Amino acid sequence: MTVLYEDNHIIIVNKTASEIVQGDKTGDVPLSETVKQYLKEKYHKPGNVFIGVTHRLDRPVSGLVVFAKTSKALSRLNEMFKNGDVKKTYWAIVKNAPVAEEGELCHYLVRNEKQNKSYAYDTEKPGSKKAVLHYRLIAHSDNYHLLEVDLKTGRHHQIRCQLAKMGCPIKGDLKYGFPRSNPDGSICLHARRVRFLHPVSKELIDVEAPLPADRLWNSFLASIKK
Repeated sequence: MTVLYEDNHIIIVNKTASEIVQGDKTGDVPLSETVKQYLKEKYHKPGNVFIGVTHRLDRPVSGLVVFAKTSKALSRLNEMFKNGDVKKTYWAIVKNAPVAEEGELCHYLVRNEKQNKSYAYDTEKPGSKKAVLHYRLIAHSDNYHLLEVDLKTGRHHQIRCQLAKMGCPIKGDLKYGFPRSNPDGSICLHARRVRFLHPVSKELIDVEAPLPADRLWNSFLASIKK
């Protein structure tokens, strides 16, 4: 975990692919607790430290996570995430090139709790939720393609599920049809950038997360900067 932005009301950190945002049945220490511990030590706080979880990232995904440090910020951020006022941009590495270099994907996702997986359909199904994202091809290497994804809705496994439905499963994502896992158990999906008006001060917050220290990610970054 690396802290990328912090003020009195919010803290934004860069999550590694192995960390969980909130506690689950694994019993592993969640990122929310790591952030609490960091604040406790940094400010020498005696009792409990308040940290509010405003959104989640799947465990194998890296990148930006926004936490609230006050209950006022938490309730406002929750509302902003729900209304789509927080703009989130992701980078995803895929093997197959998309048919069109840029486009909008609209599907209806049905979540299967038992499998912890979502299924994408072109038409509405019972219990489905509409999922919309915009993607753009921003770089490619000999074997892989880098897509920039802007989320319009926030559904369970949305990017993983919709890109797979398009025929572009994310590198390392066995659950959604990629043939091989990554050695570290990650998938090549990174929450790259977040933009929103500060819930209290109303200033524009625009934060970008450094990419994982990995040869493939670094080669893409180098090709974009050229």
